[in-house]
Order: sequence, then C-alpha cells, then structure tokens
Amino acid sequence: MFKAVIFDFDGTVCDTGEGIKESTRYALDSAGIEYDKSEDMSFVIGPPLLIMFQEHYGVSASEAEELVKKYREHYTNTGVFKSVMYDGVAELLSLLKSDGFLLGIASSKPKKYVELLLERFDILQLFDSVCAVDFKVDCEPKQSIISRCINELNITAGEALVVGDRAYDISGAADNGAKSAGVLWGYGNKFEFIESGADFIAEKPFDIEAIALGLYEQTEAVNGIYNGRIITVHCDDITLCNGDTSKRECVDHPGGVAVIGITDDEEILLVRQFRYPYKEVIYEIPAGKVEKGEDPFETGKREFKEECGAVADNYFSLGEIYPSPGYTSEIIRLYGATGIHFEEQELDEDEFLEIKKMKLTEIVDRIMSGEIKDAKTVAAVFKLKEMLSRNDLS
Repeated sequence: MFKAVIFDFDGTVCDTGEGIKESTRYALDSAGIEYDKSEDMSFVIGPPLLIMFQEHYGVSASEAEELVKKYREHYTNTGVFKSVMYDGVAELLSLLKSDGFLLGIASSKPKKYVELLLERFDILQLFDSVCAVDFKVDCEPKQSIISRCINELNITAGEALVVGDRAYDISGAADNGAKSAGVLWGYGNKFEFIESGADFIAEKPFDIEAIALGLYEQTEAVNGIYNGRIITVHCDDITLCNGDTSKRECVDHPGGVAVIGITDDEEILLVRQFRYPYKEVIYEIPAGKVEKGEDPFETGKREFKEECGAVADNYFSLGEIYPSPGYTSEIIRLYGATGIHFEEQELDEDEFLEIKKMKLTEIVDRIMSGEIKDAKTVAAVFKLKEMLSRNDLS
C-alpha cells in the first residue's frame, strides 16, 4: 500500500519544544511584547514562525519578521541544542528502512536546523529526502512542503504515509491526497487529529511501522467486562487497516519479572508449585508481578528473595517476552543472576512452593521431553544457555 513514510520533524522525530519556547520568549522579551509568562506555549511548535507571531501576538507582518530574526538569534546559538529524540523513533526509522520503505522529512523548520539535528542524532543517512524551508521563505504551507517531498521521493501521493503531531501535518497530507497518522507523543492530541481528519492515530512509535505495513488495528472503543485484583478484561471495537471493523478480547496485566539464577555449583534455582488454571504442579523459575510504579528490576530481586531466599551479587538482563500476544498485554522481563547466597524465604500467606536445584543440561532434557512447559522458564533457559555458550554473562 505505502512505499514511503514522510515525517514531520518538531514534535514527531525530535522534541524540540524547550528550545523553541525559550527562543520565542527571547524574541518577545527583546521586542518588549507582553505575554503570559506562565503559559505553556506549546502552540508555537508546528506552524511557521511568521504566521504564529501574527496570529497569537497580533503583530504586523513586518514586526513578525523582526521577531523571527530575534528568535533565530537565540535558537541558532542555544535553543537548537536543547532538542532530544523521542524514545523509540531511531529504532522505528531503522525498522522502516529494513522493511524497504523510503523515508522523508517534511518540516516547517529551516532545513539548516533539521539537517544539523539529524546529523547530531546520527539518523540523517536514513532519509531519502529532507524537505524543509529556507530562511527566505519562512511561511511555506505544509501542503507545499509535503508535495515537494513526495516529488523528491518519486512516488505518488497515494503511496505516501504522512506522520505528524499537529493538524497542519494532517491537513497538508489530505490536501495532497496522502494518508496521514497523528502521533500522540508530540504536541497534538486525539481530538485535534479527529477534527483534522487523520486516517490513523498512533500512541507509540512502533504503531507507525504497523500502519505502514497495513497491519495496524485502530481502537475505537474499549468496553470493560471485568476489573479484578490483578487483571482487567475488555472487549474492544477496532477498525482494521482496510476499513473493516471487528472486535478484540483483551486481558490487561501489569506485567511480570522472572529470574533464572545459576549457583557457584552451576545449578539452576527452580520452584515447584500448584498452578490453579492448569490444575498441575509445575516447574518454574522464580517470578512475580510488577507492583504499580515498581521498577521491574526491583521486582525481580524481590521475588528472587521471597521465593528462594536468594540474593545475587550480579544480575543481567535476558530481555523480555510476550507470553501470549493473542489476548493479553502482559510483558515478562527476564533476568539472570550469579554470585548467589541464601537468606530466609519470605513467601506470601497463600503461596506454597518447593525449591529445586538442577543442572542446566537436566532442565534442557526435561524441557525437550515436555515435562517442563512453563513459557518464561523455557525462554530463560535457552537464552541463558546461549549466553553461556558465547561466554557472555554480563
């Protein structure tokens, strides 16, 4: 469906807000223009500066030009360097390139600043086209900038997905006949995107890859069914990428942490306990759920101590797994542990389990025979086995 993804810059790729707001205040102060100093000023991010100064501060076009000069005086030397990339965007860009998409930038920011920041964050090489404005044409409409980018990428408008955080990006895409996605990690909001006619609304960067691939499912309504002590169950109305509607049953879970500890005798700590949903006694590595606001790493150390009475000198990450992505949002973070010594167990009142120690080879045999079935244990065992083979316990 799409051949290219065209990104807005401010509020989409980079959080440039602090420098833009600071430079705006500098320009207003230099001109002696009164304004509410407690105001958030997020409205200054996105539109061309000439238009913004005229619309929000009631100045003439010539006065706005002088304000822009003062703004850039501060932004060039100070403000631009206060920019940071949004978490996950660099990874998203790399994924899109590996998926075969062309990448473009369509920004109302001067091209000098855009390229400076793209180079600073080492992502300039990922883009096939960078379209922005120059200092002489500061109020070029977003529609025109997006059109230039589409032409430079040598695609049709229907082959472009335009991604941005403000209504200017959404309407600019529509005026060109391109699809658009509004992002919620920038300075826009869901109501702004609905009013401006966004085709998609993305909550996190990796949603953009799903949209570009034609795999995204847009939530339209969340219909609660059950709210328990640990889980929440809901059945949601969704819209598929082809416009069809459907429903998704989902179990929300706060997430868990599991720790696979290997002793100085090269034995793995396991627990055996009765698991009610399966009506079985099963082998697992020690694990538990993340409490609200708790750092998952602290969860892992706590559960290791509570279930096994074990404290480790060294912990290392084994990544995370999605145990059953077809119906639950649960994420399990895995950690390894070495340098283990033992203290007292601290089991919950309703928690009954038995500690077992096994050699890694025996656990692998029991996994392969089907005796050990717990998913997090299987994943952790084979991840640890691979790390040991690489001599990479760090």
